[in-house]
Amino acid sequence: MLFPQRAQIVALLCLLQPLFSPADVGLGLPDVEPPPERLVELGKKLFFDRRLSINNTLSCAMCHIPEQGFAQNQLATPVGLEGRVLKRNSPSLLNVRYRRQLFHDGREYSLVNQVWSPLLSEREMGNLSIGMVISRLTELDSYAVEFAEILGDIDAVTIGEALAAYQQSLTAGDSPFDRWYFGNDDRAVAEPVKRGFTLFLEKGCAACHQVGDSSALFTDHDFHNTGIGYERSMSVKPGQRTIRLTDTVTIQTDVRFEGDVHNDLGRYEVTGEPDDRWRYRTPPGLRNIALTSPYMHDGSISSLREVLEFYSGGGVPNPGLDPLVKPFSLSEAEAEQMIVFLNSLTSSHIPGIVKSNRGFAAGRQ
Repeated sequence: MLFPQRAQIVALLCLLQPLFSPADVGLGLPDVEPPPERLVELGKKLFFDRRLSINNTLSCAMCHIPEQGFAQNQLATPVGLEGRVLKRNSPSLLNVRYRRQLFHDGREYSLVNQVWSPLLSEREMGNLSIGMVISRLTELDSYAVEFAEILGDIDAVTIGEALAAYQQSLTAGDSPFDRWYFGNDDRAVAEPVKRGFTLFLEKGCAACHQVGDSSALFTDHDFHNTGIGYERSMSVKPGQRTIRLTDTVTIQTDVRFEGDVHNDLGRYEVTGEPDDRWRYRTPPGLRNIALTSPYMHDGSISSLREVLEFYSGGGVPNPGLDPLVKPFSLSEAEAEQMIVFLNSLTSSHIPGIVKSNRGFAAGRQ
C-alpha cells in the first residue's frame, strides 16, 4: 500500500473538529476557525445582493459564480459597472481562506479588508464611499436587525467580517487525488492520474505549485513573471480588449468606458520594486481547476491543454522571466495524463456547495 503515514495523518486531522471538516481533506488546517453559521448566512446574503452596487445591478456573485467554481467562465476579464472592463481575470473563491495574499498582485492579506476594493472600485461596484454602503445597508430589509444581533453594528469592519465569513466557508478539498495521495486509497484514481502526477513533479510544475507530505495547497505563496504580463503590456492597443466568446473563439473589440489604457505591471503596482514588474501571484486554483477556465491572471488562455503548451514552451522570453519557467518536452500522451491528473483535483463537495447556493441568488434583487 502507498503512503501509509499520510493516511494516518489525514485520519488524525479528521478528528480535529470543528477546525477541520471533511471538505478540508488534503488542504491542511486553516489559520482561522470556522465562522458561526449565522455570520456565514449573513455574508451569503450580502454576497448575492445586487443592491451593494451603486446602481443596484451588480453583486459579488456575478463575477464569482458558484456554478463556475466561484470564478467566471464566459469572459477573460469581467465586465463591471456600466460595461467597464476589468484588467484581470476573476479568481476562484474556493479555498480562499487558505491564501496568504489576495488579488493577483497580492495587495491585500485579509478578507475582511479585501471586500472594500470591489465595493469602492469605479470599475466594479462603484460606491463612492464606505459611508454610502453603510447607509444603504442600514435602510435595507432586516440588515440593521441582523447585524445588531450577530455583530453589534453595521460598519466597515462588520461588513467585511460578514462577507469574509461566507467566503471562508467555501472549502473544497477531498478530491479523488486527496483520497489517493493523502488517504492511501489506491482505488480512488486510475493509473493515468498517477502517471500524470508523476509527470507534474518531473516537469517541475511543483516548484511553484507545491505538494506537501500531509496536504497540498499547490502554491508557493509567491509571485512569478511568466512573460504573459510583459507580452500583453508590449502589444495591447489603446481602446481594445480581447473578449472570450467560447472555449475556442475570442474577438478583439473596442471597449467603451475604459478610460486611460495603461500597462498592467502586476506586483510592481503594489511594491514599486522594478524586479516585481509583471510578476503575479502563483494561483492556488489548481484545485478545482477543471471548473475555473479561462486561465492566467488575464484569462488569456482558454484550456488546460493550452496552459501546458505555454509552460512547456518556456513562457514568454523577457528580461524578468522567472528562472523556474523553463522549456520541457511533453508528448501528446503525457499532456493527456497531466490533464487527467489536474481534473482529479476537483472536490467531491462542489455539488453540495453549488446546491446550497442555487436559488439563493435568484431571490436577491
